[in-house]
Amino acid sequence: MTENEQQVAGLLLAAGGGRRLGGRPKALLEHQGRPLVEHAVGVLRAAGCTRVHVVLGAAAAAVRERAELGDCMLVENPEWAEGMGSSLRAGLDSLTGTAARAALVSLVDQPGIGAEAVRRVLAAYEGEASLVSAAYEGVRGHPVLLGAAHWAGITATATGDRGARAYLKEHEDAITFVECADVAEPYDIDTAADLTHLE
Repeated sequence: MTENEQQVAGLLLAAGGGRRLGGRPKALLEHQGRPLVEHAVGVLRAAGCTRVHVVLGAAAAAVRERAELGDCMLVENPEWAEGMGSSLRAGLDSLTGTAARAALVSLVDQPGIGAEAVRRVLAAYEGEASLVSAAYEGVRGHPVLLGAAHWAGITATATGDRGARAYLKEHEDAITFVECADVAEPYDIDTAADLTHLE
């Protein structure tokens, strides 16, 4: 196990209620015969994340029941309806006090981003001051790696659906961008039309 794998925890945000999908929780959408949340955890594990925290929200009980999430740490976000910011805060809070020096944040509704892109972002980790982002033809996307030195600042600014966006914009000079367009597609599963991406 490399030092990166021990010090960086995977943080999967999987709390969304799928408002534009008629209220179908994204974690439970089917992909390759299994719930999407299971697929997303598998990607983080395949990339080398040995500790994975999964933030649940919408239909959390059903997700626990139907998805096999093994030894993941499941974090329930009672404020999930407020948007991704609250899930990111809950996830970072759950890592405080663990051995993790950074969180590699991925989103449950981006199945086009596989282990290779996650591996590249993980490989750019240097310590708790690290800020790393996947880029797609130069445009910042997910996953992002947030060193522990930044967690308090991110938590203070993560509101609504913005997640870490405001913080990253402010600290753009400090971000290491890792180009991933050759190995991943960063589409989201947001609307009924996007369901064609699922297999």
